[in-house]
Amino acid sequence: MQDMMKWLDRRFNYTPPPGEYPMIIERLRGTPVRAGDRLRYEPAGVLTRRDGDKWSIQEHIGHLLDLETLWQTRVSEFLRGSRELSAADMSNRRTYEAGHNDRALAAILAEFAVARLRLVDTLESAPDPAATSFHPRLQRPMRLIDLCFFVAEHDDHHLTIVSRMLAGGSSPD
Repeated sequence: MQDMMKWLDRRFNYTPPPGEYPMIIERLRGTPVRAGDRLRYEPAGVLTRRDGDKWSIQEHIGHLLDLETLWQTRVSEFLRGSRELSAADMSNRRTYEAGHNDRALAAILAEFAVARLRLVDTLESAPDPAATSFHPRLQRPMRLIDLCFFVAEHDDHHLTIVSRMLAGGSSPD
C-alpha cells in the first residue's frame, strides 16, 4: 500500500474554476452516504477498535461530524464578508472527548447527514462562490469554492484512512 500524506502536510495548490462549484457541493452532499455504504456491514468491534492512541474507524466518522460546526461557521463568515476565517482546534479535542465509540454508528451517520445537508443547503444559496477570506492555518486567502474543495478533500482523506484501516492498514495521522 502506498504511503498516504498527512492532512497537515497538504497545501492545496489547486484552484477550482467557478464552474466546478456545483460538482464540489455534490461531492460534499454525498460524503455521509459514501461513509454509510462503506461501513454498513462492518461489526461494531471492527468499527470501534483503536490502534494505540489513534482513532478508531468510528471516531474518524465522528470527527467528520464534529467539524460540521466549523464548516458552517466558516461558510457564514464568507457570507458575512469576514476578513478572516475562524481557526480550527488543531488538538481535535471535540473528537477525543465525544465518546463516538460509545454511540451507534447509525446515529453518528444520521446526525452527520442532517448537519451536512444543512451545510449544502447554505452553500447552494450562497450568492458568490468567489467570495474571499483569509485561512488562518494555510496563511493565505481562500475563496468559498476553495473552502468547499478543502472540506471535500478532508472528507476523502478520512474516508481513505477508514478504507485502509478496513484493509488492515493503519492511519497516517
